[in-house]
Amino acid sequence: MKISVIGAGSWGTALARLLAKKGYDVGLWVYEDEVCDCIKNTRENVKYLPGITMPENIKPSTDLQQTVEESRVLVLAVPSHLVRSMSARIGKFIEKDQIIVNVAKGLEDNTFLRLSQVIEETVPGCRVAVLSGPSHAEEVSRDLPTAVVVSARDKHTAEYIQDIFMTPKFRVYTNLDMVGVEISGALKNVIALAVGISDGLGFGDNTRAALMTRGIVEISRLGRKLKANPLTFAGLSGIGDLIVTCTSRHSRNRRAGIAIGRGATLEDITDLGGMVVEGVNATRVAYRMSKKLKVEMPIVQQLYRVLFRNGDPREAVVNLMLRNKTEEIEATILNVYENW
Repeated sequence: MKISVIGAGSWGTALARLLAKKGYDVGLWVYEDEVCDCIKNTRENVKYLPGITMPENIKPSTDLQQTVEESRVLVLAVPSHLVRSMSARIGKFIEKDQIIVNVAKGLEDNTFLRLSQVIEETVPGCRVAVLSGPSHAEEVSRDLPTAVVVSARDKHTAEYIQDIFMTPKFRVYTNLDMVGVEISGALKNVIALAVGISDGLGFGDNTRAALMTRGIVEISRLGRKLKANPLTFAGLSGIGDLIVTCTSRHSRNRRAGIAIGRGATLEDITDLGGMVVEGVNATRVAYRMSKKLKVEMPIVQQLYRVLFRNGDPREAVVNLMLRNKTEEIEATILNVYENW
């Protein structure tokens, strides 16, 4: 069976390698000619995933139609802001009932749509699954044990994709709560930016722990407003992904935040080493959603001021610390969990 990965960044390359090692014929669509030539000639993606050898059954190509055609499953591994345009392009070549697995994490600006909704809107008749969780490409490509979640609208599709990706080093769980899985994946990048800024300012472990803990509360508030299962936020796509993104040296969102905390501007970090910092756009969308839906998200609000209103990061911390006194466990959270 042929599976194709659309996008040869670090994550797309790592997943292509994982699937190829399972024995699938893997098509890999590559945007840049020089990256495609490098993979063909050296079996290594030097630009995005250096030091990792790619199996011979990965076939890189810059020809999108050739890559997509006759693929039973498409893995969409492009930055979140390109999901709509790329979905429109691949939609010309795929058959009805095609399975598209989105692995980007984000929300569409202006429409506030989750990425699965963008794909469904752009490619009518396809089946969409979402792969998410604490999974840095650098570690997956080195076969370090990793656990993730696949979500879809129906159990059959989720379990089908689960079987395709599962390996002794890559454990896949299913979760049919697409709303919770996608909201978690998008907003953890926002909190990671905030944590990075805290680290860049020289604050300590206490501050990081506070931001992460209160961050998952804000994520769950928005998710509950959108009818997500509250238990999702305690799982791999929720607290699991939040932990790894806020603490890992591989996290580009955390690294971007550290740079801002040390004085860098938004323009300095928007394209970090050729890789998109997804948390920047996610902060803008989350802020607008919180206003529209009347959801209290103080970390998001302060981060928005820092990123887009030239707010002072140290002043933002003070604003968070001196908010009105409140209880830690919200009555609404208790009610949701008790009645679930």
